[in-house]
Amino acid sequence: MACIGSSRRQWRPGILLLFCLALRSSIPAVAAEISTAAEPLKLTLRELRDGEPGKLNWRQVETAAEWSPAHTAAVVCDMWDRHWCQGATARVAEMAPRMNQVLAELRRRGVLIIHCPSETMSFYADHPGRKLAQSAPRVAAKVPIQGWVSLNSKLEPPLPIDDSDGGCDDEPKCKHPPYPWTRQIATLEIKEGDAITDNSEAYFLMRQRGITNVLVMGVHENMCVLGRPFAIRQMVKLGQNVALMRDLTDTMYNSRRKPYVNHFIGTDLVAWHIEKNWCPTMTSDQIIGGR
Repeated sequence: MACIGSSRRQWRPGILLLFCLALRSSIPAVAAEISTAAEPLKLTLRELRDGEPGKLNWRQVETAAEWSPAHTAAVVCDMWDRHWCQGATARVAEMAPRMNQVLAELRRRGVLIIHCPSETMSFYADHPGRKLAQSAPRVAAKVPIQGWVSLNSKLEPPLPIDDSDGGCDDEPKCKHPPYPWTRQIATLEIKEGDAITDNSEAYFLMRQRGITNVLVMGVHENMCVLGRPFAIRQMVKLGQNVALMRDLTDTMYNSRRKPYVNHFIGTDLVAWHIEKNWCPTMTSDQIIGGR
């Protein structure tokens, strides 16, 4: 690359040389940034398949996939600042720093980040991200977009955990309501270009931008991650290509109820339920490395 001085300004040779060297040294870094951002997301998607249909002979299958960042959205489900259950609040706070790192890398790669802290939209009323979501034109959907998609016994079996008591694993159990959440946990940064919603606007944004791939993360696997209008059941029914980030999620499960396993095995059981009946899962190390 030749460095050409402006005809309107006389550059001293030393200054010109330093300018040219600085410009030349920055080109590889900029080129690498652009190249990385343009590369597909290389994922290993895990699901459980019935080896002999009807015999419940499940086997774990991993499939390599490449998703275009421009056609991918990351949906952050109900990562509230506080939960009525103290244990749930603590686990959200524990996973939030790594989730923020994942979102930063996905954002840098060109993935649309959609923050979905349900029932807190008044907090974000004047936020550019909220206005971005509201600006997406409504489109006709192939199936109705519901405010909540409940378990349909014709489509999936019962959940493998008993969450009928609300799922608080604390001792003594926390009381609810009230519901104390007011916003998304502050650890998760909301940057320019991110969207904020808790309803069908998420799908309208995806349609507007030609997004067909959805990475879901957040809480809780057995409740909102399955049932919200921007989450797994609804997105799968709408024909989106969905995957759950299984290490950045949690369940509302009381280990003193069936199947009487510890809280984290309960979370694994729900992930397997999702892999059998709804969509594959993947892990955050595929985005940012580490464990």
